[in-house]
Amino acid sequence: MGTAVVADKTDQKMEETLNLFTSTQVVIQEALRKLGYTDEMYELLKEPLRMLTVRIPVRMDSGEVKIFTGYRSQHNDAVGPTKGGVRFHPEVNEDEVKALSMWMSLKCGIVDLPYGGGKGGIICDPRKMSMGELERLSRGYVRAISQIVGPTKDIPAPDVYTNSQIMAWMMDEYSRLREHDSPGFITGKPVVLGGSQGRDKATAQGVVICIEEAAKKRGISIEGARVVVQGFGNAGSFLAKFMHDAGAKVIGISDAYGALHDPNGLDINYLLDKRDSFGTITTLFENTISNIELLELDCDILVPAAISNQITAENAANIKASIVVEAANGPTTIDATKILTDRGILLVPDVLASSGGVTVSYFEWVQNNQGYYWTEEEVNGKLRKALVQAFNNVYETAQQRRVNMRLAAYMVGARRMSEASRFRGWV
Repeated sequence: MGTAVVADKTDQKMEETLNLFTSTQVVIQEALRKLGYTDEMYELLKEPLRMLTVRIPVRMDSGEVKIFTGYRSQHNDAVGPTKGGVRFHPEVNEDEVKALSMWMSLKCGIVDLPYGGGKGGIICDPRKMSMGELERLSRGYVRAISQIVGPTKDIPAPDVYTNSQIMAWMMDEYSRLREHDSPGFITGKPVVLGGSQGRDKATAQGVVICIEEAAKKRGISIEGARVVVQGFGNAGSFLAKFMHDAGAKVIGISDAYGALHDPNGLDINYLLDKRDSFGTITTLFENTISNIELLELDCDILVPAAISNQITAENAANIKASIVVEAANGPTTIDATKILTDRGILLVPDVLASSGGVTVSYFEWVQNNQGYYWTEEEVNGKLRKALVQAFNNVYETAQQRRVNMRLAAYMVGARRMSEASRFRGWV
């Protein structure tokens, strides 16, 4: 029975990943068609230029040697070096890494960064590994991919279940291989090793900026706005806290086990104090609602900050928010995007809303290259300027071309790498 359940979950994960990959290709194809590019350009951009699979032997604390599988995808480097995180997760797979590297290319184009998209991952469960095992795995991964990465080739960063400590080990290993200090090889490092101020909150901060800009477009004041946040992990809890402190009424939040709803506004500070390290809080309450019910609450701003495929063709007609800002990866399907847009709901897509992390990673790389470091206020000011400009560019493209915000974001993101590829003579 247990084996069957595991198999079902694995099949579901593979199907979601395939949907993520193929739906990304569909929207890229439509974006390129709208921009007037040929089929050859789509053939170039529909798959990564490089996909490396590596095997990493690691001696575990028990003395046995375990072999891990890792990936590094480089989608397109026409604009500049590729850039993207490395995730440690038991369900990492090749198609997921490929799709996420394509998203990184789009994000970099949207925020006008001199990068292409990259992504990496290792199939492992870091929650069941010691610090020593994680260090040996991190260093082994760098040794395995060292020939295709570097400050002018491909720049890794933190992602799911990786952090500044893992980035520090990776940077140290790369510096040993190259026999000189290479802080620009990787971003998301500890500040003492060349990391940037403000990097840890950058992704969530970018979502906040997009929420503020979307609210302005709809004439909604953040103070007093009714907000629902799906997810109460790092991103969701930060967003709920910020909206609460800005005077909004956070009327709903959720975790993996259910959701909480109070039309008068939840006590976010109390919930943050009581939640566990995985963001679980609803198990402490009796009167909970489901995640589906949470998404359909009457509110001004809905922020899906949990997992993919939450707003679908089945429930899109029941969404009552005026604005949906995607903080998670792929929470809204293509069909649901069309339904929401046709209903007049302003949807801010993930490739725009979650681009704060790569933007501040770029700032970190710039600081490493010039050897001069900025204050957190300077970083936040530059982030706000970049994201406001990116939001307005996507919004104006959507208005002028009469397309939804997702397609507009893909058009803005794809144009930069398409032009770079064309000038290089690739297509």
